[in-house]
Amino acid sequence: MGGSQYERELKNILEGEEKTLVRITKTCSALEKNNYEQIFQKPFAVIRAAGSLGVDLVAVRGDVSFLMEIKTSVGDTLHFSSIGGKLQQQADVMAKLCEKTKTLPIYAFRLKNHRGDSWKIFSLDIDGLEGRLKVLHRRIPKLESSKNGNYVMRWENGMPLSDFICYLCR
Repeated sequence: MGGSQYERELKNILEGEEKTLVRITKTCSALEKNNYEQIFQKPFAVIRAAGSLGVDLVAVRGDVSFLMEIKTSVGDTLHFSSIGGKLQQQADVMAKLCEKTKTLPIYAFRLKNHRGDSWKIFSLDIDGLEGRLKVLHRRIPKLESSKNGNYVMRWENGMPLSDFICYLCR
């Protein structure tokens, strides 16, 4: 599966597309599966963003919206300093955009070949969010920083996507 296929997978999950949810919850626990299925009641309209400005998806619903960047790996840690610092630059652009527009920034990390809930959610540490977005932002683990100030995303430290969906659908 290429990167764009994972974008489509997450888009379909957030839109409450049944076929995708059945496939991705096959190896999930009963609780994870139940949490995922809550999206059927409160799905998002999700648009895939063109270009590489640090945003892959825009998810919108009446009560909440967010910008989302998707990363996938067979390894459980992503260093944003790799690939010539491109990931770090993307994250900085996304943080500035989200702070300026008071929009929630979300990073989704898909661990390949993982059984169970293979998606984890993170956010960037930004200011200016209000209301429900501010409360949600506080609950989501933030990207860590290395000694050099570059972001690091450790899959094990993220919020399971099933928990994120459960919280959003309350």
